[in-house]
Amino acid sequence: MFSLATAAQMKELDRRAIEERGVSSLELMERAAQAVADTVWEQLHPEEDESGPIGGSFSSVMFMTKKGEAPTDEEQAQMDEIRAIVESKNTDPTPRIAVFCGPGNNGGDGVAAARLLMGMGPCHVRAFFVGDRAKMTPDEKAMEEKLLAAGGRLEDFSVDMTSRSTLEATMDYEQQKLLTWISTCDVMVDALFGIGLTRPVAGVFRTAVLQMQSRLRCPVVACDIPSGVNADTGEILGEAVQAKVTITFTRGKPGLYSGEGASRAGEVRIVDIGIPRDLEYEMFRTLPRLEVMHQPDFQLPRRPRNAHKGDFGKLFILAGSQGYTGAPVLAAKAALRTGAGLVYLGVPQEIYPIIAVKCDEAMPFPLPDDYSAILERARSCDVAVIGLGLGRSPGAEKLVLSLLEDLALPVVLDADGINALAGHIDVLDRRKRLTVLTPHEGEFARLTECGLPVRDRLSAARAFAQAHGCILVLKGQGTITASPDGSARINATGNPGMAKGGSGDVLAGMIAALLGQKHLRRERRQGDNTPELVTAAVCFHGLAGDLCAQKFGEYAMLPTDLMEALPEVLRQWTEE
Repeated sequence: MFSLATAAQMKELDRRAIEERGVSSLELMERAAQAVADTVWEQLHPEEDESGPIGGSFSSVMFMTKKGEAPTDEEQAQMDEIRAIVESKNTDPTPRIAVFCGPGNNGGDGVAAARLLMGMGPCHVRAFFVGDRAKMTPDEKAMEEKLLAAGGRLEDFSVDMTSRSTLEATMDYEQQKLLTWISTCDVMVDALFGIGLTRPVAGVFRTAVLQMQSRLRCPVVACDIPSGVNADTGEILGEAVQAKVTITFTRGKPGLYSGEGASRAGEVRIVDIGIPRDLEYEMFRTLPRLEVMHQPDFQLPRRPRNAHKGDFGKLFILAGSQGYTGAPVLAAKAALRTGAGLVYLGVPQEIYPIIAVKCDEAMPFPLPDDYSAILERARSCDVAVIGLGLGRSPGAEKLVLSLLEDLALPVVLDADGINALAGHIDVLDRRKRLTVLTPHEGEFARLTECGLPVRDRLSAARAFAQAHGCILVLKGQGTITASPDGSARINATGNPGMAKGGSGDVLAGMIAALLGQKHLRRERRQGDNTPELVTAAVCFHGLAGDLCAQKFGEYAMLPTDLMEALPEVLRQWTEE
């Protein structure tokens, strides 16, 4: 578990460290640059790499002349010079590193990293300045002076492939020579933008970003956040760098773990660059918690020796309809796999024979026509799961809303249970007991009447949970669990192989199972630990998915495989 900070919070923390505590901004920059340089060097010298040395061989070069005409003597000489750049890569094993630096302090990190790399061993390092030099910060200018003193220089990068035709751009010999050298690099460093970028990448910046996208075998090390990624939302601002490693400073940023940004960040490493720990604690201690989960933050306690099945929770599941007989079974089996003591599974009369054949451990029953009988059965349980595959008929919607009104026990609401709330959010607001909603983005958009895609998933989830006093699990890449107090956790486990119908049903059953086990609620630290239990279920779910991906691959894995992987995951996270 790692603490996160928004762009505004990080800027304020940096400001206070420099202005209130007298921390040297140049020293912060040097430490950030050292972490970047060390990572670049690591990429150049991997301990084990069966694919061979980074970069490989180069055999071709493209040079454009006027259509239908033989090259002039001058053009031929230029072609020979460009060809020599490529061919020299095949004869000179010295690594080549391109460092792209913007006009802010993120660019200063890159300039400093270029200087440090020059002193680390044999390598050809070229630092490129992208943008308007008039906008350089004082710290970046200071780092440029150090670079010059060390024998390097900060070259201007002015190639704008977006404002001219491709033919005109390739006809510029100096620019083509520059791009050819960049194309032979072994590692690139992205220090174009910091965490404050909020507008689409354009002009020469876009060209630089595209250069860092064009070499599949050339790893990119990003400073703080890949350029083009919104640090708070993970939104891609037009174009974005695809990093192999992102070195982010002091705290992680939400955009590195949520949305498309999580795909662009590669491996994320959080490094300490010298911000006083007590200042960080002072600033964040009263703010709602914002964290990323790579693993659960607690171990499951051993189950009491003298317990009986009732102590581990009685679950009521209302799910299923014609054509959707898998959802209730998946949820019931997942709940039992996660430790639930008893699972009652209420399904419509017409699918009961199918469900009864599929269930061994769970106890299915056909839903009676009398609502009071359904309510009585649900009230006898500790937790209810409502809505999976239930359908969107008026009768199903009325049943969901009535149970939400009448049940004084925790409810996990998924799928059509959430759809039933659309236009009836007042029913949720009137509930006195815990409600956990587990929508994907489409269901969340219907519920809140917002557009798709949800651009700021984190803010939207936190606002909804606070406004309606519920726990919201907004599923997707970087699933967000938001609580009524404004705290939120982003899940970093799981993989695209889980994006199949039925995975959400497994999660709903797992959440209910953890919430229903009395010893989990007793053994945890004082205070309401419901958000931690919900987040743990989300994390376990993702870890099971990762095990399945290792065993079957992301294409072949199934939601049923998740349940088969759960015993190994839960055993690993159970106290000895």
